[in-house]
Amino acid sequence: MIRPAPSETAVVAASPALSIRELRFRYGRSPGDGAPFELDLPELSLAPGEQLLLAGKSGSGKSTLLQLVAGLLDPDAGSIRVAGVEVHALTGPARDLFRGRSIGMIFQTFQLLSGFTAIENVMLAMLAANLPRAEHRPRAAALLRALGIDRPDRPVDRLSVGQQQRVAVARALACRPALVLADEPTASLDPENAANAMTLISAACRDNGAALLVTSHDPAMADRFERRITLEARRAEDPEALAR
Repeated sequence: MIRPAPSETAVVAASPALSIRELRFRYGRSPGDGAPFELDLPELSLAPGEQLLLAGKSGSGKSTLLQLVAGLLDPDAGSIRVAGVEVHALTGPARDLFRGRSIGMIFQTFQLLSGFTAIENVMLAMLAANLPRAEHRPRAAALLRALGIDRPDRPVDRLSVGQQQRVAVARALACRPALVLADEPTASLDPENAANAMTLISAACRDNGAALLVTSHDPAMADRFERRITLEARRAEDPEALAR
């Protein structure tokens, strides 16, 4: 079991892993598709280590919200803090560095680097976050071993889908993030493998002290989380519908 070591996020350990206040983001549709949609989220908070399922149908704004939390999109209004840091007060390289160190990301398609080995994929996350080089290989090897990857020097192209997902989870946790974002991580899997993958992701985040925010439109995911919310984007001119 890998235990979290002191990091920059420890400075604000008393802060929520994620705190959102009065968030608003408007995004348009192509011409002829009607009025733009608006994501309106008055409040959302995740305690350190807490896990939350963000449900909603396709187009409800789930992925958009994760991009806002990660600082890949800028909101029109409101505040997003990760481990006590106002994400959108940071700009350019400072925001990129904070994201790399404090936010882990798990994608539906994994987005591993083809031609690189499992351990190299994990180490590259630490390199991008400018962590001490001496930590890279020991940390990556320990994470992969804990997640059941016994051949870390094998190219990811030669791993099974399940093994690739384990590498993606290790990469997300490599920099000891305060928060992990998982965007539809089981959407391409059959029910049995989806359940196994979600168990893996949840346990790995818990073992490493990271909060977890998962998006999914799969009803089967609901029973796996003690805390769940449903997100609903609304057309910008409709004042009645709110994200909840």
